[in-house]
Amino acid sequence: MNRPLVGTLATVVLGAAALVGTAGTAGAAPKSGTDVPHTFRAATPISAPAQHGVHTKAVDFAGTVALSNCSGSIVKLPTSKDTDPALVMTNGHCLESGMPGAGEVIVDQPSSRSFTVLDAGAGDLGTVKATKVVYATMTDTDVTLYETGSTYADIQQKYGIKPLEVDTAHPTQGHKITVVSGYWKQTYACSIDGFVPQLKEGDWTWKDSVRYTTDCKTIGGTSGSPVVDDETGKVTAINNTVNEDGEKCTLNNPCEVDESGQVTVHKGTPYGQETYGIPKCFTAGNKLDLNASGCELPKPSGVRR
Repeated sequence: MNRPLVGTLATVVLGAAALVGTAGTAGAAPKSGTDVPHTFRAATPISAPAQHGVHTKAVDFAGTVALSNCSGSIVKLPTSKDTDPALVMTNGHCLESGMPGAGEVIVDQPSSRSFTVLDAGAGDLGTVKATKVVYATMTDTDVTLYETGSTYADIQQKYGIKPLEVDTAHPTQGHKITVVSGYWKQTYACSIDGFVPQLKEGDWTWKDSVRYTTDCKTIGGTSGSPVVDDETGKVTAINNTVNEDGEKCTLNNPCEVDESGQVTVHKGTPYGQETYGIPKCFTAGNKLDLNASGCELPKPSGVRR
């Protein structure tokens, strides 16, 4: 996973796991006293490192946010109205209370987390604050969705920022994409290389994951970044991990499993989780309905308090 960033000496992380106040795989900061693996470590950047494949012009930062240890975005669904409470999307491993365990699904939990809203040029505009965690999991996918105390209209009036739209179509192989990191204030340009039936990392398994070309050299803190399709300008996935060391199915070293069960490893290859199915799980007013027709997000077996 793209490691979360923790403290001022935080290590750069690739992937998608985040802890409370800490972002996981792609970038979250661990709680005090928590021994967090390399990919899950997050740190406050002093200056953004130069990266091969960094994309600076085609897609800007408007609509993205920075978390304490991860990246994220203000997102709008097809049914969303300007008067609805705005949603912020990041990774499940970026959850401030800690990474959800395998099989764990968290819904409707109070949160007061703050997000720094960025302008098109990655300048800090101010903050919006969550009122609750609408949904979070690292099972089948790696996502957290927060409801904020501000409507989309409030944010646009105060900051002049519109949300990013979540595409309802499956990502397309070969399409050019841009990973937009609000944490690092950097973008990474590459293409969709293909899709993985099962991506395994440590205790977690993700389904139908997006594999990028290695031009996107994502690092810790990029966890939760929106993956924007350059052709549509819409969010097609959420960045979450990379194989750092060439290891097999270990933390920070995801492995691919095909339909026949064959396992392969691609060192240096980054991945994201598809988002096109998320809108099917929301109804009018940005209300989560896991029983809605077509919704395939995992349901909780019990609610974590």
